[in-house]
Amino acid sequence: MSRAILANGDKEAGKRSPTIQSVSIAARFLDVLAQAEGPMALGEIARRGRTGTSTAHRYMQSLVREGLVSQDEVTGHYDLGPAALNIGIRALRRIDPVEVAARMMKTLSGEIAAACGVAIWTERGPTIVRWYRNADFFISTVSLGDVLPVNNSACGLVFQAYLSKEAIAAARKIQPATFRGPVPKAVDLEAVRHEGGAELNEHLFSMLTGKAAPVFDAQNELACVVTTVSFVETADVRGHRGALFAAAERATFESGGAAR
Repeated sequence: MSRAILANGDKEAGKRSPTIQSVSIAARFLDVLAQAEGPMALGEIARRGRTGTSTAHRYMQSLVREGLVSQDEVTGHYDLGPAALNIGIRALRRIDPVEVAARMMKTLSGEIAAACGVAIWTERGPTIVRWYRNADFFISTVSLGDVLPVNNSACGLVFQAYLSKEAIAAARKIQPATFRGPVPKAVDLEAVRHEGGAELNEHLFSMLTGKAAPVFDAQNELACVVTTVSFVETADVRGHRGALFAAAERATFESGGAAR
């Protein structure tokens, strides 16, 4: 009998899902509220959560009791509660956008024939703080710690598109004359913001092209810029631009920011 019970137990264990369905449903409702523009009626929550109204009501009341959801006493509408906001704030404090971007670039360097990196802004201009090479791309004019031209690099154009004119002007004065190309026009910087990044063939090696895209933090401020250097003849064919811009968007999302 014990063997039979054990066998039945094994069968039951084999049928069990590795996840708890009620937790998944609760998370779905919280995501519905997080994606909403404001407090929501129960019926709309049920519709977006793909459940019946009675199911949505039970979950909402449980989440209200735990402080993850709040309910307006007058309208009855639901919104994220103080506990959910507290969790979100604590999570954001633990996020380092540069490290998130670095992880994206390290992964990307293994997927495309390009050198991939992350640049931050310093008083001297765009500075490379992470740099990953691909085995199929053996030429690069950039190394870890390098300061890039403000005007003559894709990174420089992206930083100019989002930082103050004063910060840009100060760095431009410090940079050597060989770095100083023509100052981009306002329409060029607007194009960078509209397209979500920049690309520019290197002024020293015409066979290479640089691409760059912004990463924003939870305050929707520019945290860093992700960039690639690759051969001009292969970059467009193999979709390096799209891959880089997508990685920048993911880094922004994971950092709590919103793409502009």
